[in-house]
This record gives sequence, C-alpha cells and structure tokens, in this order.
Amino acid sequence: MEVVSATEGSASSAGSSAIIVSESAGSPERSAAPAAASNAVRAPYAAAAAEPTQTGPEGIRFDFNEGCRLALPARDTGVWRARLRDVDTGNTLFETETKGGLIRSAKRWFVRISIEVWSVDAEGAEPRAVFEHRYDAADRDVLIQFPVGTLGDSVAWFSYACRFGGNHPGARVVFVMAAPLIPLFRDAYPEITFVTPEEAAERELVATAYATYCLGLFFSDKACEWQPIDFRHVGLHKTAGYILGVEGAELAPRLALADESRPIDEPYAVIAVQATSAAKMWNNPDGWRAVIAHLKARGLRVLCVDAKPATGAGIYWNQIPHGCEDFTGRSLNEVARYMRHADIFVGLSSGLAWLAWAAGCPTVVISGFSWPSTEFATPGRVINWHTCNGCWNDPAFSFDHKDFLWCPRHAGTPRQFECTRLITPAFVTRTIDNVLGARAETP
Repeated sequence: MEVVSATEGSASSAGSSAIIVSESAGSPERSAAPAAASNAVRAPYAAAAAEPTQTGPEGIRFDFNEGCRLALPARDTGVWRARLRDVDTGNTLFETETKGGLIRSAKRWFVRISIEVWSVDAEGAEPRAVFEHRYDAADRDVLIQFPVGTLGDSVAWFSYACRFGGNHPGARVVFVMAAPLIPLFRDAYPEITFVTPEEAAERELVATAYATYCLGLFFSDKACEWQPIDFRHVGLHKTAGYILGVEGAELAPRLALADESRPIDEPYAVIAVQATSAAKMWNNPDGWRAVIAHLKARGLRVLCVDAKPATGAGIYWNQIPHGCEDFTGRSLNEVARYMRHADIFVGLSSGLAWLAWAAGCPTVVISGFSWPSTEFATPGRVINWHTCNGCWNDPAFSFDHKDFLWCPRHAGTPRQFECTRLITPAFVTRTIDNVLGARAETP
C-alpha cells in the first residue's frame, strides 16, 4: 500500500484529509480504530466489507463505510483520474491518476463527499467522464455501530444517532448495539432497525451497507480520523453529534419500558454506588452512609440498583452501603422503571446516571475525575474544584480500562482519588436538598 501525499506522484490532497491509495489488486487494507471506551474483550465494531459495496459503471465500486472508499479496476492502457471533494466546504480532498486500486478517505466520520472519475487514454486525448456520485443515503442501508460493553455511552449517544436519520430522509438506518439495551428503545423508535452485533454478522449487513459510522471515545486518535474533535473537549455525549454531523444540543432519548406503572407506593430514592473504575467512585469513607441517613430522614426509602452487590478488583472492593435496600441485579428495563418514579437518583459518572437522566429522574452526579461538561446538564452535579480533578478530560492521559486503580497523577501517593475522597457528605446532601426542593416546586 502506497501513501501518496500532495507532493509525491500525481496526487493532490487537502491538508490532513490525505488519502491512502492502493496500487495493487486484492482486498483493501483496513486500519484499526484507536482504543475506544469499551470494556468488551471482543473488537468493539464489526469490520467493513473487504471491498466497497456499491457498484458503478466499468467495474467501479464505491461506498462510505468507515470513510469514502473508491475501488478502480486495473487497466493495461491509460489511467483513471479520480477526485474526492467535500460537498459542503467545496474543498478537493484528493485527486490522483492511477492504473487502478483503492482510494479511501482518511476521515471515518461523516463527511458529505462527492466522487468523480474520468478515463484518460494513453494518447492524452480529452479525459472521458465515467462516473460521478454525491453522497445520498436515501433508500440505502446505513449502519451506526455502538460499542458493546457500555451502557452510559450508548444512552448518551442515542439521540444523536436518531438525528442522523432525520437529516437523511429515506435512509434505512440500522443501529448495531448490545442486546440488553435494545428493549429500552425499540418500541419507542419504530422507524429504526435494531440488531445485535451477532445478528448483523448473521445477516451480513456489512456486505450491503452504503455507509457505516462508529460511535466511540477514541483516546489515541491524534489525527482525528475517527472523530473530528477530541471528545474530551466537547463532552462524552456531544462527540456523537460531531461524528455524525448532526446538531449538538443534548437530548435525552425516549425509553419504552415493559411496565410503566409505579413499582412502590411510598416515596423512594434510588442510588448507584458502583462503577467500572475506582476513579469513578465516591471515595469518601463516610459518604454513602451519610447520604442514606439523610434521604431516610426526609422520609424516603433508599434502593440500591447496582448490577451487583459488590464490585472491585485486587485490593479495592466496593460493597452495597449499609442502610439501603438491595435492589441489585435487576434488568435494565426494570431499573429504568424504578428510576422513572423515584423522587431522586444519586450516583456517579456511570451508565446508571445516564439511564436515570433518560428516565426523567432528578439526578445527582458525584464525580471528580470528569468535568461537568462530560455528562448531561443537571443542577445536581457535584465536583470539588479545590482538589485534583478532571484527569479523564486531560488529553495528556488515556483512560486505562484495565487498570481498576487508574489515577494518572497521584497513583500510589496519599493524594490518590482525592478528587472524590474530598467531596464531603455535607456538600452532597445539600445538593440533594436543592434538587428535591426544585422537584417539589415543579408541577
């Protein structure tokens, strides 16, 4: 595979939108996505088809699966002249002459690209226009892939993925996502096709897809090939808007619950105290005991809805707090039902906080490793600015999902996890009172 720059051979390109050109026959090389925010052992996304899926004249193939791809058949005489252009900006992204091979854009996020191909004979006659195509997803299959192994990320990105379909009337949009999440959304969005990664593979959807977009948190994507801007600058949820080219205002997705009825007659609060990393947890030793006591003093039952009664790794373990009721291990649909009718949710920067937001529950989020811009807007956001904070938003660090004790600035020192350890119970209970007071004043 030959990389042709603006100063080599007979190719030209616009800035960082350089194109990889393969002069050899055979399947195109696929560059892997940078590390994405997924706890799954398996690859977070299904690979695009080995060759472009759409057919054009004279053996030309093209598609927009993880970037614009154009395959030109090998020829013995003359050359192909090809040009890729950004329709919206007017920039020519790449232009070259070649005897055949693969051309693909460097950018894998949504760009409305036009493809133009001419045939140039060996005698240098006037080039003959052969093919022109401008991105148009109408009546075509578009795959939007959510990484498996995540809850909060998928809930956060969902409304942006829906907006993509609204921006492209007639497109057959398919969401590829983890099986436990699909029942939360399917009945609320009948215009969208939902499949698991396994179902997508069985139906060979990548073989016919016109376009594919991968939603993720790409920590090592310094060239911005998979996201137009580093997600740490715009927030976990809003990065999906940039990847898909849709409007960026946050909007909670609709949930279609199997049972919408109130599960408990008495007033109650739900809490979630666990997360996939110790940095996400509230590490104040008296925090949860004080919060539970405070909520009970306000006349609320306190239900813990974590996935398990205990989680951790190595020397660090988090148990369900004393004084709350054990509602752990329930399905996401059932947990969302409890959230829907709760007076308040108190939790961390984790998937269950995003689920509470989607369920319409007044939410308190306790976090120091992330900045408030990372999560949805809520008057219940708690952070202590007087300690170390925001390492997750710092591009100097890549979050290590395999290191449960990840603390990039102060690991192994007395300051480890001070970002939440120094969030006091009084600070949180005062925030709870403010959120409950606002709820009481809202009809």
